[in-house]
Amino acid sequence: MRGHISAHAVCTAIRDDIVSGALAPGSRLIEEILAARYGVSRVPVREALRTLQSEGFVTTRHHAGACVAEPTEQEAADLLDIRALLEPLGAARAAARRSPAHLKVLRGLVRLGRERARHGNPADLQQLDDWFHETLAQAVGSPSLTALLTQLRRKIEWTYTVEPPARAGESWDEYGAVLDAVARGDAERARALMAAHVERSLPVYRLRRPLKTEVRDPKPPVNTVRVRP
Repeated sequence: MRGHISAHAVCTAIRDDIVSGALAPGSRLIEEILAARYGVSRVPVREALRTLQSEGFVTTRHHAGACVAEPTEQEAADLLDIRALLEPLGAARAAARRSPAHLKVLRGLVRLGRERARHGNPADLQQLDDWFHETLAQAVGSPSLTALLTQLRRKIEWTYTVEPPARAGESWDEYGAVLDAVARGDAERARALMAAHVERSLPVYRLRRPLKTEVRDPKPPVNTVRVRP
């Protein structure tokens, strides 16, 4: 079996372990150890690490090699700002390009979400929430945008924990309204509704761990321009 697992599968496995915290921020990623961990040769591990570095999950340090990245507070804040831009765009694109199969799955998820919200099961709701966004991302009809939306949600999951919302029923009603706009092909309404949902959901996001702060030069800039008397 060794060596028959694709670099894509290895990349997914390493990313999942980074997001879950099994591979902690700052820890070294040694190809030989990772190859043994996932039962593959070092070649797909090397390819996977290059992909994860391009995604921002992995960084390279002098004398240490590949390590799990350590997001800063600013980078974490930027993720939510990017979400506020990309998810409304994704909803608008889905309204223009979704297939009947996408609509069928989304309707089923909204129905289940509303039902689970009434019974108050946070674990089920989070999984259904993930599936809703994954399906909506698939419906945008653009592999590049789908990849960006999926990668963004994984990075947010890595950086933040989501508290069970007190307004879970309202949240699924908002998804239902987005779905109605997507089903009608109303791109601008789908965009506006998703933007409003993203804005209202911000209070449930909490940082998973203390993050690095940006290191800035404490010295004020020196004015070297001489002023004539």
